This record gives sequence, structure tokens and C-alpha cells, in this order.
Amino acid sequence: MSSSTRRRRYLRTAIGLAAVLVLSVVGAGAWFYHRLDNNITTFDSGGVATERPPAPVPASPGASVPVNVLLLGSDTRDGGNDSLGGGDEGVGHSDTAILVHIYADHKHAVGVSIPRDTLVTIPSCKLPNGTWTAPKTDQMFNSAFTVGLAEKGNPACTQNTVEKLTGLRIDHTVVVDFKGAAAMSDAVGGVEACVPNDVNEYGIHLKKGLQKLSGQSAVDYLRARHGIGDNSDIGRMKRQQAFLSSMIKKVQSQGFSLPTLLPLADAATKSLTVDEGLGTAMKLVDFARSVQDIKLSDVSFVTAPWRFAGDRVRLVQPDADTLWKLLREDRTLDGQSTTGTGQVTSSPTADPAAATAPLTPEQAATPITVVNGTGTPGVAGSGAEALKARGFQNIALGPNAPGQRATRVAYDPTLKAAADQVAALFPGAKVIESPGSGAITVTIGPDERTAATRIDSVTAPSPAPGVPAGATAGSTPGATPGGIPTGIAENTRNADTDPCADLTFG
Repeated sequence: MSSSTRRRRYLRTAIGLAAVLVLSVVGAGAWFYHRLDNNITTFDSGGVATERPPAPVPASPGASVPVNVLLLGSDTRDGGNDSLGGGDEGVGHSDTAILVHIYADHKHAVGVSIPRDTLVTIPSCKLPNGTWTAPKTDQMFNSAFTVGLAEKGNPACTQNTVEKLTGLRIDHTVVVDFKGAAAMSDAVGGVEACVPNDVNEYGIHLKKGLQKLSGQSAVDYLRARHGIGDNSDIGRMKRQQAFLSSMIKKVQSQGFSLPTLLPLADAATKSLTVDEGLGTAMKLVDFARSVQDIKLSDVSFVTAPWRFAGDRVRLVQPDADTLWKLLREDRTLDGQSTTGTGQVTSSPTADPAAATAPLTPEQAATPITVVNGTGTPGVAGSGAEALKARGFQNIALGPNAPGQRATRVAYDPTLKAAADQVAALFPGAKVIESPGSGAITVTIGPDERTAATRIDSVTAPSPAPGVPAGATAGSTPGATPGGIPTGIAENTRNADTDPCADLTFG
């Protein structure tokens, strides 16, 4: 078996655990910054394309803007990484790419995994000798990192490729190797992960079940593809998303004291290669502080909508383009805006009488989409029936979005009166303004026993004036504003989802 084949068979991936730094606040003295400065490696910004998507414009003077961070896992075996990853030293590959979009409110984030085998256009990229390549179509996405055959890879070329693919401007690119993944998992005392089955292949030995992984076992879990789950790269990405979620949760739960953060930051920066915009510890810390208010429940992961194309992968359209458009417009995966008040609040009405108060004709005709966020069949249908029993008539079922923890009611501010009535049917739901949506979207999470349990407890009032008795929903599933394209919904998980849930694509 050739060393190249062996490298590929050796399940070569290190998740972008640098996101823990991105999504955590780091605080310490100047001596600490100086120590970390000596750890950080930067890559040449001269390889970044000159023709790029435009930078976002603040909604108002002084307002924050969205930030896009590209996280890459490198399988380079140089610098001692061969002892963790197996195989020979040589050209670095990156089979792990997560585009983290931090919304303008800096309280929400989504990480988009891009399958390594996706066929894309690789634009012109800079070679080590200073020349530039010609663009190439129908190339595997992960081949961008190998352009120029450098031991540490070509992160600028991968950044150029992502910008070409998505139309999003990448603000920062971070590369972490095997040593970084191992050291960071050690630094936090291990990370809770779920192994779908016993694994004893290609030198990787893992036991089935929920367990704490660190060091070599963490790297093995993140790299493993054959002999675990469905043996696919898609399944591997889902496990990486779950592991990264657990890592962030662990760091947040331990707090941000210096004794906790110093080993983590020291381990991370020793294995990071970053763009010049993050090239000092102070820059990393300042950026981390800017996003310290992001809660785990407000972080989602999605695999770019995909389908097999022989031995390769193609993105599903128009769903993939819809995903990129949502992010360019700084909207959440279900089309909601985080601008304006952008705040998640408690139910806007605490008056029990609101659950049975008569609806006006306008309220009854409000377009409402109901989404099943639990993974349990029938939940959205039960919720729709409860709304119909309440007197709402324009109801549609949106594509399932499993992995939601909390029930949410997202509404256009012009529909607040109707949203108050809807929220009264789902006590405890998080209520979010969604300016410009023109609709209400109810995403039912497992915190809601099931909307069906409310039907018997809600006395259905007489139809609102002007609404015929027995009127039916006026739209089809997914047709109302706020509906989630199937290719996005089926590939999404929340960061606070059970780490054992949905670890394969099948």
C-alpha cells in the first residue's frame, strides 16, 4: 500500500477545535499574551485572492457586523503529528472544514461543515514559487488545501475556494493539527463523546457508548471513518460537530479563570496556523471577547446540503444556494433575522385568558408555519391541530428540524398581537422577533410535551368573525415565509443536542 493511500485510509481529520477559542472569552495579563504570541504561526496573506466578496456594512454607525471564520483541520504529519495520526510525513491535507458564521448580534452562530469530496471550482491560487494557478472546475473541495504541495498545506487557497463557493467574505482562517486536537482535549480534562459501536480498525480502538475522550482517543474519534457508524465522511462530520459542541460546553462549564484557560490556550496556540488578522494573542483574545455572550443553545451546526455523485459529492440546489444566501443576509437557518431587537424573551403574555380570547379575522388569517424540532414523528401535526382548534386557519407544516431543545415562536413585529395568542398555547416558549418575515414560525422542541396534550385543555372558541367554520390551511408545507428547505433541515443539529443523537446520515 502506498504512503499516499495509507494516509487516506488512516482517516485523516482533526476537527477545528480552535472554535473553542473563537467561541470563548480569554482573559489574562500581558505576560500571558507574550507567552502565547511565541506559539502562534501565521500564513502569508499574499495568497488571498484580490477579487473577493464585499465586506458587510454596519446597519448603523458603530453597529457590529457578522464575522465569518473558516476552521480547517490539518492531517500534516510533520512536527511530531505522525505519532498521533499514523502514516508518513508529507503534504498536508484538510478533510475537515467548518465555516463559522457569527451573526451581527454576536449572540448566535452557525457552523457549516463542507464535505471534503464536494465537487467545486477551485479559483486561482498562489504557489510557493509566487506564481498563480489557473482556475479548475469539478475538483474535490479538499484538494484546494494541497495546491502547492506544502507540508502545512495551503489555507489561503481553501479560503479562496470557500469565498468563491459561498459568496461570503472570510474574515479569519484558522488551521489546527492533530497535536492541537489532542492537547486541547487533554487541557479541559476530556470531552464527552458518543461512539456508535466498537471500533478496531486501522490502529484505532474505541469502545461503544458515551464516554470521556482525550489525547489520542480524541484524535482517533475525530479521524475515524471506517468501522464506525456508516463508514462515511458525512457521518464523521456529524461526530465532529457533536464533539466540538461538547468541547465548547465543557469549557463554558469550567468557567474562564486563568488556571482553566492557560493550559487550553497554550495547547491551542502551539498547534494553530492563523491569518495575520489573528496573528497575536491579543488579537485572538479581543476577538474571543467579542463573542463571549454566545450560548451553546444559540449555536447550530449544518452540513451543506449534499448528494452522492458516484464516488464524489455534489451540493443540492437550490438548497445550498439558499443556505449561502441566508448567511449573506445574516439570517438564521429558519430564515429569522437577528437584527433589530434580536432578543430572545419569555412569552410575551402571561395572561391565561389569552389562550381562549376570541381571535380577530386578521389574527385568524395569520400565516403560521409549524416545525418539528424534536425528531419524534407527529409533533408538528399535533401542534398544527392545537392552533386550528384555537381558531387559526392559515397553517402549514415546515420541514423537520431535529435537535432543537427549546420551543420557539418567531414572529414579524407587525404580527405581535397574533404572536401573543400563539405563544399562549406554548407556555415557556422562547419568543423571537423576525423582522421582514411576514409570518409566525413555531418550532416545537422536546421541552413541549407535545402540542397534542394541549388540545383537550384548550376550549376551542367560535370561529372568528368573517372566517367560515371548517376552513382549512391556506398554504402547503414549506410555502410560508420561514419554512426551512429540506436539504438544510435534514442536515442540521443544535450544539446542545444529545451527543449520541443523529451520528450518521442514514
